[in-house]
This record gives sequence, structure tokens and C-alpha cells, in this order.
Amino acid sequence: MSKTNPGNYFEDFRIGQVIDHATPRTITEGDVSLYTALYGNRFALQSADSFAMDCGLEAAPVDDLLVFHVVFGKTVPDVSLNAVANLGYADVQFKSPVYPGDTVKTTSTVIGLKENSNGKTGVVYVRSIGTNQMGAIVLDYVRWVMVRKKDESAPAPAEVVPDLPERVDPSLLSLPDGLDFSSYNATLAGSPHYFEDYQVGEKIDHVDGMTIEEAEHMMATRLYQNTAKVHFNQHQMKDDRFGRRLIYGGHIISLARALSFNGLGNAQLVAAINGGSHTAPTFAGHTIYAWSEVVEKAELAGNATAGALRVRTLATKDKPCDSFPDKLEDGKRDPSVVLDLDYWVILPKRSNGV
Repeated sequence: MSKTNPGNYFEDFRIGQVIDHATPRTITEGDVSLYTALYGNRFALQSADSFAMDCGLEAAPVDDLLVFHVVFGKTVPDVSLNAVANLGYADVQFKSPVYPGDTVKTTSTVIGLKENSNGKTGVVYVRSIGTNQMGAIVLDYVRWVMVRKKDESAPAPAEVVPDLPERVDPSLLSLPDGLDFSSYNATLAGSPHYFEDYQVGEKIDHVDGMTIEEAEHMMATRLYQNTAKVHFNQHQMKDDRFGRRLIYGGHIISLARALSFNGLGNAQLVAAINGGSHTAPTFAGHTIYAWSEVVEKAELAGNATAGALRVRTLATKDKPCDSFPDKLEDGKRDPSVVLDLDYWVILPKRSNGV
């Protein structure tokens, strides 16, 4: 009997199957520092304990996307080790803040299966939940991934495609206990633009670009203990259709979020991700740019000091975003676009007297 893990293939999944993923992870200040070194995030709430405490928190929380990547990374050996591609996310809700010293673990439930017409692959939908050492949910999300079949003659399962919400309703957004922006210091935050200063339909070119180095994306993926072969094994990937290692899609999400500081510097928290798609492959050597559109604004029940912006951020490779690249005249996606992310961020409100 083999003692190694070959990963699950499409025919190994069953509707309702619950997978308790291995290797709980204590997130340390070292992890936070390395994350900052990789992406250069400058959001003040995650950068300084003093700033976070002035906003009513016990300390600077771990960046929301670092939490996402760690929770996600736990699922890879069981869900997507044999994946062709990670296809998308929906209903991603950050439920409780994580602080350095907290330990997170992940459990997934299979909620959908659909074999592809080629009979060689299928799409697996899972809802994954990350919890801390106290059992509190820190992250709850759905993703779907295309997975290879081991035996192409294996019969197709009954097709089940979950009905997923287009967006997380703002009434469901969770804020950290005690969050209070009434003494918010915009000078220290690095941006004068509050919730009231953004308008639906407004487009923001984040201006800056960041080039991906081979060592950086591999270090980032290892930081999350993501074992997907396509990111690490050049000996294997040289025979793939691209001939080289793919960049983990979450690396692009974090780069886009870091770049968005220039224009959205007061967007201190990512409260939810409504949906996201990786629209083209990215490789080391590509330079990532980003732009955002404000899609929706929402008041937050129970917190008069903060508001929520629904933002759509697109990231491009090797193309500045002053022209806001998206769809071409023929309706096809601009080939430079590599990420289309729809999410909610939390900003301070000026109307509270700050």
C-alpha cells in the first residue's frame, strides 16, 4: 500500500463529502513580515498596532488575504492537487479577525460536481471553512476547480451545480468587534479619501506596477503551504503546454490589492469577495498593473463610523491601466487582463466627524 498522497481525482469526490484538511497553521508575526516583503502592502490597520488600537482593535490584524491564502492552501492536497485550473470563487466572507499567534485549520464540503463533455475532467465545487483555535469561523467561501479524471471510463456522477449568490449581501458583512473609526487619522493612513468621496461608476487607475520574480511567487506559495505542482515543478511543467511554472492566482490577487492602495488607501479591510476569475495565465517576468471600478456603496448597520464599497478590480500583465482595459470592441476580454475580482472593502466615514 502506498504511503504517499497522489491527490484526489474527479471520480473520488462525492456530494456531501466532508474533508478535514491536514496541518493546522499558527500564523506568526514572521509570516506577516514575509507577506509584507512579498507584496509591499501599506494599509495602516494591518501595519501598526498603535493605529489598529486607535481604531478599537486589540492589535493589528493579519491581512485578510494572507488568511485567505493560508486557509486555501490547506485544501490543495485534497481538492486541487490534480487540478487543471482553479476556475473561480464566490460567497467569500471574512467572519472574524485573525491576530498573530492564532491557529487556523480548514474543513471542506463537496457541494457540486459536473463532468466536462470531454470526459477527461470535471468541475468540483467545495465550500471551505477556516476556523481558529477557539472554533470561531474566520473565513467561509466557495470555490470551483477543474480536476482531472484518473480513469476516463469512470461513469459521470449526477450533475449538481450549486446556486451561488451574485454578491454577498452587505447586511452579512462582518466587522471586527470594537472597530471604531471615529478617531481615524487619515494622515497616518496615507489617503484623504473617505467613504463619501467615492461614487458608483468611478474608475481608478492605481498607476503603479510590480514585476513578478520567479523566486518571489514560489516563496509566496510555499508560505501558504500550497502544494500545487504547477507552481513548483519546472521539470514537470517544461512538458506542459506553457512550458513553465504558472503563478498561483492568489499571488495576483494580493499584488492587485497591494497596488490598489494608490487610490484606495483607506480601504482598510476586505470584508468579502463576491466573485473572482483568473482570466489568463501569468508567469514570472510579467509586470502587474491594476485598476478598479466602484460598483456599489452600502451603509453598515451597527457601525456609523464605517461604510462598505463594492469594488471590481482588474489586474493586467505588462499593460498600464490608464485606458482601463477590460473588454475589446468584439466583446472578448483584453488579453492583458489576468484577474477580474469583485469584492467589498471597509472604509472610514467622514460624516462621523473625523
